[in-house]
Parts: sequence; C-alpha cells; structure tokens
Amino acid sequence: MRILRWILWGFGGLALLAAAVLAWIYAASEAHYRSFAAPPPFVHPIPEDAAAIAWGEHIARTRGCRGCHGEALEGEIMGGMVVTPNLPALARRVSPAALEAAIRHGVGHNGRALYSMPAYNFLHLTDADTAALIAYLRAAPVSTAAPAGALRPWHERWPAEVLMRLAIARGEDAAMPAWLHHVPPLREQANPDPRIAQGEYLAMTSCNECHGFNLRGFQPWAGESAPDLIVLAAYSEQDFTRLMREGAPISGAQLEMMGPVARGRFAHWSDEEVAALYAYLSRFAAEAVAQEP
Repeated sequence: MRILRWILWGFGGLALLAAAVLAWIYAASEAHYRSFAAPPPFVHPIPEDAAAIAWGEHIARTRGCRGCHGEALEGEIMGGMVVTPNLPALARRVSPAALEAAIRHGVGHNGRALYSMPAYNFLHLTDADTAALIAYLRAAPVSTAAPAGALRPWHERWPAEVLMRLAIARGEDAAMPAWLHHVPPLREQANPDPRIAQGEYLAMTSCNECHGFNLRGFQPWAGESAPDLIVLAAYSEQDFTRLMREGAPISGAQLEMMGPVARGRFAHWSDEEVAALYAYLSRFAAEAVAQEP
C-alpha cells in the first residue's frame, strides 16, 4: 500500500506540474497577444453610396478576402484548426474602427492581437480604400452557410495549439502586429508616372501576401523564402497579362498557388490596373537583376 501511495503521489505531482506548465504557457502567450497597443481610432467616414460599396467589393475580391473567409465571406475552416470569421456578420457587430484595426494592424476587436490575419498585406491600404472595404462588408449579405471544411478532433488540434503557444511564450514566435515594422514604406507614390505609383500600391497591397514583404521573398517567420518577383524581368507585358488573367506562366508550368489566385482574384483587376502593375513590377524586377552580383 505504501508503494502504491507513493506511485499515486508521483502521478499526482506530475499532473500538477503539467498543469502548472500549461497554465504558464497559456498565460505567457495570452500576455503576448494582449501586449500590443491599439492603433489610433479610424475616423475616416464610411461611405454608403453604391459606387463606393462596389469599389469595396473590388478591393475584397482582388486582395483575397475570400481566400480565407469563403466565397460568401461566411468563414472557412483553415487547416482543420481554426474557423475564420463571417465578415458581413462581424462588420454589423463591431465598429469600423475595430474592423480597421484588424485589417491594417492585426489587432482584433477584443484588443487581442491576431496570429494569422495577413495585416501586412493591407497595411498600406489607403483610408479611402479601407473605408470602401468596410462599407462593402457592412452591406454584403450575411450568409448562414456553414464554414467549408471540417475541424480536426480536439485530440489532434491541441498538441499543435500548445506548441504554437509555447513558441510564443518563449519569444520564438509572434502575433501579426510584431511583424508589421518589416513592411517597407511605399516609395513611388510621388512618381511622375502615375502607372508606377498605382502599380506599387497594387503590388504592396496584394502581391506581398505571397511574395514577401519586399516582393523578393522575405517573410520574417518563414523557414523558406517566398517566390522572388525578380522572375518578372523575363516577362513581356502580354505574358504578364496572361499570367494575371489565367495564372499561366511563360514556363508553361502548372502553378499550384498562383494559378487559382490569378483566376480567382487578379482576373478581376481592370486592364488599367494590370498595365500599372506591369509597369511597376517590370521596372522593379529589372532593377533587382541589375543589382545581382
């Protein structure tokens, strides 16, 4: 009986230690999530006219909101781990300032930083475009469809959740607001060629989601680099337009990521937008080639 009692005490002690470790991991990671100051309140007027709402839909379509939130923005299950928000429902529930904080700063409406919302992709959205996007989300129909996909069973999800929180608690990982200072500033907005200015704006609010903060593959958390847009130095404007409209590269390869993205998002860009993007990116790529050793 004495040996059994010691065994039970041992198991009890291990259970208490495990609980204490898990409690520390949760508390430390939550402290990190809540350590980011809220951005200044967004005070730009939210338009209500049909033209602005239509432009907001264009922003949502071309910047990829549906990629994570579903075709009807109803939310999706990502990787079997998390459910993204139903955006029209959320837009009716929280203030425009709360939406803007999430979109451009990666801070949720409850003041808690977001982990995977790609705010770096929207950081340079203008106030007017952000307001139009919010106007569209507030006007869009609220879908009652169930999010696509299926959550993994809890016993499969919790180890990954604990490991992610442990990395955050140890300072080895971070929520989205911690990365935003890596996003380079816009440098061409005063360029006398309006195509260059517009193209830079488009590239730095869309292409940088997959091609790195600097469009050359840099992502501070990635173990592997994203595709470097230096490859566009080889593209004619006709080739580039086909890439944007069809997702078809000059190599003839099937692009697992770019193909669906181009057909689902970039095909909705106007001819003027595609031409401006080519003007900027072709020059960007040529300058990158010139700087190569």
